[in-house]
Amino acid sequence: MKIVHIITRLILGGAQENTLITCKLLADRGHNVTLITGPAIGPEGELFNKTKNEKYKVLICPEMRRAILPWHDIITYAKLKKMLAELKPDIVHTHSAKAGILGRLAAHNLKGIFDNAQLPAVVHTIHGLAFHPYQNSLVNKLYIALERYVAKRTDAIISVADAMTQQALTAGIGSPDMYTTAYSAIDEDQFTRAIPQTDLDDFRLKHGIRRDSVVLVTVSRLTELKGHDYIIESAKTLAAKYPTAVWLFVGDGSLTDHYKRAINNAGLTSRFKFTGLLPPDQVPLAIQASDILVHCSLREGLARALPQALLCSKPAISFDVDGAREVVNENTGRLIPPKDVTALINACSELIENKTLRETLGRIGLQTVKTKFAPDTMVDVIENVYRKLVK
Repeated sequence: MKIVHIITRLILGGAQENTLITCKLLADRGHNVTLITGPAIGPEGELFNKTKNEKYKVLICPEMRRAILPWHDIITYAKLKKMLAELKPDIVHTHSAKAGILGRLAAHNLKGIFDNAQLPAVVHTIHGLAFHPYQNSLVNKLYIALERYVAKRTDAIISVADAMTQQALTAGIGSPDMYTTAYSAIDEDQFTRAIPQTDLDDFRLKHGIRRDSVVLVTVSRLTELKGHDYIIESAKTLAAKYPTAVWLFVGDGSLTDHYKRAINNAGLTSRFKFTGLLPPDQVPLAIQASDILVHCSLREGLARALPQALLCSKPAISFDVDGAREVVNENTGRLIPPKDVTALINACSELIENKTLRETLGRIGLQTVKTKFAPDTMVDVIENVYRKLVK
């Protein structure tokens, strides 16, 4: 099949890593694959290096941006339509809100450019919904209206978690028969491969962490709604109670300096370590050099950090949002109510105190996610969706 994937930008992020894995495996399986993306603008880093020497093509649409910019969006729509008319794909598969809306409209409106019999099937993946409870209600209504509109011009929708499907259907987006869940693939070998103890010790030493410390790691962009403020608040109690506890923030973002000031004002500077942006292949090292993953984001599709931690045999503590409960439970970690700092303190305390429990939860966690998040598992599901659409 000739397949075109469209994503807004190739920053370091779960949707982007998911899309690159999909493109790579589809191309390796013999499909003709093209990825269209905008520039990787922002402090989150970029993934263009991961597209080099692969069997799929990458095309850049310079005007495509994450923010709503009417003039840029009009140009992007026109350029996407032109690219698709030239590529004549069997499948157009979109990702993320902006590319999802403009890409699906462009694919649907190719009538008159070539025959109806040649029109591509249109697929969209929901990695996370653009509307959420922490956003202005008018903005939410706009996004819901747009998603309902483009859903009528979509042949199939893939969700990275069952929770995403339920939320979209509740908002009136599409019909149940359109949806399929394909858990977001992770390059599992990177996370399950045993890293030498000397490398783990060197990582801790580099970041000023003692070998006997209990490290609570968070892998996430340091930006709004990712929940670092709740972790800092919980540390005010936990740091006093557990002298060996250390918090490790992996990532960067617009609120990095804000959080560093908050930590300094709380007198906890020596207890928090920041790695900044790490290349994706260094994330397994950061997690394996830690003891507990803590993820307090208020909105996610299904945070990749959760199965990544379990693949490293580390327990995960997460707010009970979106798809988190499809990975984290009493057997793999602790799921707690969103914004509940007391519950966060209690969950962290339990795992800081009990190394045996941490090891047990991590061991069970590895077994529960190993197949579920395998790249071939995800792409098998996606390819099956394609084949049903392309007769």
